[in-house]
Amino acid sequence: MAGFIGGTSIILRLEIVKERTNFGQIATTIGDAGGDVVAIDVNRSTKTTTVRDVTVNVSDQTQHDAIIKALNALDGVKVVNVSDQTFLLHLGGKIETTPKIPIKNRDDLSRVYTPGVANVCMAIHEDPSKAYSLTIKRNTVAVVSDGTAVLGLGNIGPEAAMPVMEGKAMLFKQLAGVDAFPICLNTQDTEEIISIVKAIAPGFGGINLEDISSPRCFEIEQRLIEELDIPVFHDDQHGTAVVLLAGILNAVKVAGKKLEDCKVVVCGIGAAGIACTKILLAAGVKNVIGVDRIGALVRGEEYPYEPWNWYAGHTNPHGEKGELSEVIVNADIFIGLSGPGVLKVDDIRSMAADPIVFAMANPTPEISPEEAEPYVRVMATGRSDYPNQINNVLCFPGLFRGLLDCRASRVNEQMKLAAAKAIASVVSDDELNEFYIIPSVFNTNVAKKVREAVIAAAFETGVARRKSADIRGEEEIGDKPAGGESGML
Repeated sequence: MAGFIGGTSIILRLEIVKERTNFGQIATTIGDAGGDVVAIDVNRSTKTTTVRDVTVNVSDQTQHDAIIKALNALDGVKVVNVSDQTFLLHLGGKIETTPKIPIKNRDDLSRVYTPGVANVCMAIHEDPSKAYSLTIKRNTVAVVSDGTAVLGLGNIGPEAAMPVMEGKAMLFKQLAGVDAFPICLNTQDTEEIISIVKAIAPGFGGINLEDISSPRCFEIEQRLIEELDIPVFHDDQHGTAVVLLAGILNAVKVAGKKLEDCKVVVCGIGAAGIACTKILLAAGVKNVIGVDRIGALVRGEEYPYEPWNWYAGHTNPHGEKGELSEVIVNADIFIGLSGPGVLKVDDIRSMAADPIVFAMANPTPEISPEEAEPYVRVMATGRSDYPNQINNVLCFPGLFRGLLDCRASRVNEQMKLAAAKAIASVVSDDELNEFYIIPSVFNTNVAKKVREAVIAAAFETGVARRKSADIRGEEEIGDKPAGGESGML
């Protein structure tokens, strides 16, 4: 069983030999190992054995392992299976496909399938743009991964990546009414991935790339943007960047700073670090310094990692050199996209007055909020159990809702900036404080505001392919997909 974070309930299926042990001994063993028995169900019973499902509250993986070990040591007890609430939720997958209308009779069948469907096929053949109004393309996104950079787990493969992609599809649907389908590819070859995504693109209105390792993700995304006529968005890069900027926009308000005057240090110059830096530069920040294992990236140096050469050429205007502890001196903002324990208290103390720290490494941030709190003005992490969580869920549902509704051909920097400002605007001036700079992922206004901002930016930049009049009056997010059942062509 995989590890879990925080307390949970596990269900132990135990086969018990009646003559060799009794349930009292089992309950005592579980209690001595730190577990709390909360429910007992008899699964089946014979004259000699009984099988019981025992629900036990445990606090962490260590306690879970201790209980299993203790039970296995008991004479007459066999641990048949162990599951928890998370595993049970995933049984059979988390999503399904359901028809929008029932097929009740032969007449229905002839219209949804043959022979009536042939007329629709020919209409699309004669005008391919009608696929947006006559097929699922108008409201469907492909969530594509090769399983090479899944969460903090790394290269675990396409099958193991599926639960994450299914979860993403659920969020698309619940938060923005977007139908999304998880597609996990059994290849890590860049050209093959590009070819496959291009081949499946006709059935989708957008492509969400997910958990593809760096630096391959850069080329895959860029090539697909250039070679497809539907929006392509690598969420690990740009979703993170959009939500980060939203948080930063509000954090500088709280700290009384001007973003364009801030010195910003970004630690961890991978895919997300580069995307976050690009959006900060687009938002007007002039002094960004990127730091990785080799220290600060400096213009004029040659790096083995080509994206670092681009980064060095566009950042660190004063040519600061050294490790994190050296370049963070007098910095206004620290952005961590690296690993646990990288940032020290002394580093924060050397920053400018009222420092802003976004320690976003997951599950363990660059510095714990408890350590940092006495020395920072605003603190944010990537975790849901601390205030100010920087979570991509605030971006991608509303972003794709807007992209689909205006039938955008691509995602550009103006749309990302608009999305970030929209997310930030959900927190009113009356609500804004050190511990509330970013809205909750369950705030229903977020996707709506992001959608509106993205559509407006798409029209301003000329990438929308629908008329604004066609979009006005369509259903609100959370109901049917935009356009409803109007049949608009």
